[in-house]
Amino acid sequence: MHTRTGLVFEFALVAALLTGAARAEVKMSGSFVADATCPATQAIKNGKNPGNIATDAGQSYELLAGNKDAPTHCLIRVPGADPERRWVKVDCGHVSGASTMPTARAPADREKSAAPASGKPEYVLALSWQPAFCETKPGKTECKAQTAAGFDATHFTLHGLWPQPNGNFYCQVAAADKANDNPARWRDLPPVELEPNTRSELDQVMPGTASDLDRHEWIKHGTCYGKSQQEYFSDALNLTRAVNASPVRDLFTQKIGRDLTSDQIRAAFDGAFGPGAG
Repeated sequence: MHTRTGLVFEFALVAALLTGAARAEVKMSGSFVADATCPATQAIKNGKNPGNIATDAGQSYELLAGNKDAPTHCLIRVPGADPERRWVKVDCGHVSGASTMPTARAPADREKSAAPASGKPEYVLALSWQPAFCETKPGKTECKAQTAAGFDATHFTLHGLWPQPNGNFYCQVAAADKANDNPARWRDLPPVELEPNTRSELDQVMPGTASDLDRHEWIKHGTCYGKSQQEYFSDALNLTRAVNASPVRDLFTQKIGRDLTSDQIRAAFDGAFGPGAG
């Protein structure tokens, strides 16, 4: 089977193997002070570094997260870099005024479905290749605003993160909100409240926010995730960022306007995330 990247291509990635990735950031606050000049990479695993960004010795950076409870890397914000969120090794500097941001636990009555037989929660990460989507929906607000230089012209965009099994929808959602959950009435759904930096990133990575897709995704799927709006969308952005920093995105950008086979796509996923990921 061939897929032309200029035509419709939208896929759902079963994210059981990425469950850990959704929790791979331990939120922190404070500052990271660089003691040396070190690479500031987009991803830890492959060391990808758009713009060859490096820290400046003595410079203080906003501290966003660690990669685990006892971090080997810190996620910092580097103003002017593209993207600004970058990973640096902890031994490159020291933290100042840092504190972890504990994960809130949802009430038990929001746990609608049982865990799968593996004992691990499973999700579907739904991503889109936006130029293809816009060929079928040219009248959408986000499609009218699309440009060849935009983020969504060369990166996967976020559609949603869906707790499994299929049918696990609308957990503890009011009947009025369920009734409003159709594209013509998404504006009537409650707004999604996020931290400013998360909102800014979501508006870029999920262009559909221009049509209130974020409100729909939260009402239908996020309410069954067992976490806050901030955590749900942060986790979805983390996963999307991992795919965009991988050889999968490189494959698609190299093949814009050309044919792709399903075997090529599966091989790219297997190479990036391990055997069976594709």
